[in-house]
Amino acid sequence: MGKPNRRILPTIIGVSVLTTLAANVAVLVAHDDTPGNDRKAEKSARYVAASGSTSLSPTAVAPLGGRLTPHVLVAAPSTLPADVVQRIRGAKGVKGVEVVDAVQGMVGGKQVGLMGVNPSTFRNYTPKPTAKSDALWRNVASGDVAISFTMGSDGGVALGSQIPVGGKQRQSQLRVGAYATMGVSDVDAVISHAAAQSLGMPSGNAMLISVPKTEPKTFIKKLRKVLPKQAKAVAVNPEIDFPKAGAGVPGADAPASNGQVMTARQVQTVIKAAYTRLGWPYVWGGESEAEGGYDCSGLMQFAFAKAGIRLPRVAADQARAGWVIPYSKAEPGDMLIWANDPTAPGYISHIALYLGNGKMIAAPRRGTVVQIQNVYTRNMRGAVRVSPRTAARVAGAIGG
Repeated sequence: MGKPNRRILPTIIGVSVLTTLAANVAVLVAHDDTPGNDRKAEKSARYVAASGSTSLSPTAVAPLGGRLTPHVLVAAPSTLPADVVQRIRGAKGVKGVEVVDAVQGMVGGKQVGLMGVNPSTFRNYTPKPTAKSDALWRNVASGDVAISFTMGSDGGVALGSQIPVGGKQRQSQLRVGAYATMGVSDVDAVISHAAAQSLGMPSGNAMLISVPKTEPKTFIKKLRKVLPKQAKAVAVNPEIDFPKAGAGVPGADAPASNGQVMTARQVQTVIKAAYTRLGWPYVWGGESEAEGGYDCSGLMQFAFAKAGIRLPRVAADQARAGWVIPYSKAEPGDMLIWANDPTAPGYISHIALYLGNGKMIAAPRRGTVVQIQNVYTRNMRGAVRVSPRTAARVAGAIGG
């Protein structure tokens, strides 16, 4: 998975404001102290740095409360007005609102989405394995930064290492306390609210909203009437479009023509463009020659752009650029998608271009180069039959 698509999160600390964002909040699998789960806990603990010496009391982070699924993310350049937040909390269908600090900041030399949170309450908006991890949230509360799994593994940021976090002019060294994929495509790092304030981040300029019985698009339309002018809102974790099945086979009835999918010339252009990148290094966050290489989704964005097709930036969003079909139905020019991230099961974290005959072009991982590979099906979630119109709509909706 490549560097986040920059959507709503504003870059306040040391860089210009951006108005772009992404969505979905699945975080890390960490310690599970349930009896009988020792092996699972041992495996999970690899993603949380040892606590070491800390002055935090055992009650510094509140126990896990009632978990809520976030459906809408709002962000603005400055603090959201208290009366607006309160009005949203009381709106029909709202089950919870979590106010956070959010910017595009510099983390370990990369510009990424960064959130400052209250570990005691924010944990309730994360998936169950992450929410249960007292070790993870105590590390964040003590001043550590939790980074996404891909930033750690593919970006080469070691667990437990000290990295600079902040703006381009003002940064502090923080320890990497955990690998924790937020699922919010724009967010690759989380710190405590106290740490965020020490870095000069805006306070309370974003919020996650849980509306379990309301369609996010419908809620966002109503939300815009009460939000400040510069505030933006997007759906968290939009659904991937699986068309209705034909003969019981999901995705079998994806359109074949009528301007809904790529032309033969566009397919040829995309594949030819991808071939020109063979041998370029894998670089997490790379999307052009300027970064010295490409990551998986950066390669896709580059190749499809050559055919005049605008894709969003990350694999999870690129998976919504058309129709997901079975791999058995894949044709050259389709994108193949995988959910390989162990810290966020089900989250689309890798993508490649299908060439036909069991071959694909991919930017696999750190330490490799863009190359032709045999297709593998472990953790594969299917193929994406790209629709130029759908791709442009998705990219436009999230600022891709």
